Amino acid sequence: MALPPPDPQFVLRGTSAAVHALHFSCGGQEPDVPILFSGSENGFIHVWNLKTHRVDTALDGHGRRSVYCVETMGSKDRLLSQGRDQRICLWDLAEGRTSVTDSVFTENVGFCRCSLLKVAQGRWLMAMAAKALEEVQVLELPSKTSVCTLKPEVGAKLGMPMCLKLWQLSGGSQPLLLAGYEDGSVVLWNLSTGKALSQLVCHPEPVMSLDFDVEKAKGISGSSEKVLSIWSLNEQQNLQVYKTHELVNAGISDITIRPDKKILATAGWDHRIRIFGWKKMKPLAVLDFHTATVHCVSFSDHKNPRERLLAAGSKDHRISIWSIYTQT
Repeated sequence: MALPPPDPQFVLRGTSAAVHALHFSCGGQEPDVPILFSGSENGFIHVWNLKTHRVDTALDGHGRRSVYCVETMGSKDRLLSQGRDQRICLWDLAEGRTSVTDSVFTENVGFCRCSLLKVAQGRWLMAMAAKALEEVQVLELPSKTSVCTLKPEVGAKLGMPMCLKLWQLSGGSQPLLLAGYEDGSVVLWNLSTGKALSQLVCHPEPVMSLDFDVEKAKGISGSSEKVLSIWSLNEQQNLQVYKTHELVNAGISDITIRPDKKILATAGWDHRIRIFGWKKMKPLAVLDFHTATVHCVSFSDHKNPRERLLAAGSKDHRISIWSIYTQT
C-alpha cells in the first residue's frame, strides 16, 4: 500500500495575486531565521519569515508588473528580481533597507527567467533572453559588462529562449549554458566561443522548464505536453536522450532538483506537485492541495536534511510549504 500524500506543513497567504517565483535563503548560522522570497503577478516581492509564517517586508520595484524570478546573490541581503516591466533589479536589503541599487533593462518581452552563476567572490554571470527574439545575452555582475551574445545559426529556427541554466564543473572550468527553446530543443552553449556545442530536440512543444545535475551530467526538462524528458551529456559534450517519463496530465511550469540530488519536484498545470526520485525517476508522491496551476517549486537549502522544505507557488494566490524528508 502506498502511503497517502502528506498535507502541507503550513500555507502562506497574503500575496493577493498569483505567485510566479520562489527562492529560499536559509543562512549558514543557527540564529539566522530561514526566509522565503516570493514574486507575484501584482509586481510585489514578499519576504516571508518561516518562523512566524508572516511577511517581514514587501518590496515594490517592478511598476506593478508581474515578478517571475527572484534569486539571492551570496547572502539574503542581496537580491535579484526580474519582472514583466523588462527590468532585472538588484536590491540591497541589509539593515532593513528596501532599495533597488541597480537594474538591467532586458528589452525582452517573453517570460524567460534569467540564470545566475557565481564565478568568483562578488562576481556573477547572468544569462537572460535578449532583445532579438532568438538570442541570449550573458552579462557579468555587478559591472554589467557584456560577456557574449549567443545567436543560433542562420536558419536554425529555434524560436525564443524559454528557460536558461548556467553551470560549470568545479575547479574553475569554463562556464556553460543550457537553454530550452520554443521549438522544443535544448542547446548547450560554450560562452567563451559563443558557439553551440550540442543540440537535442527534447519535446514537440516549447521547453517550459529545465534543471541540470552537474555531478551526474544529467538533466530534465518539461513542456506543455505530458512527457518529462531526461537527457545526459557525454564526455564529448553531446546531449543525448536518456529516457522519458509519461505524466498523467499535460503541462509543466517548473522543475527543480533538490540540492542533494536525491529527489526532484515538478509544478503542474493540473494544480499538482509531483515528487520523483532523481536516480530512476521513481514517482514518490503527488501533492494535491492547490486549486489552480502551480507556477513554481523551490527547495530550501537548510544544512540539516530534516529541516529541508519544499515551497510551491500557485495561481490560487497561495504558497504551500511541505516537509519532504527522505533518507534514501
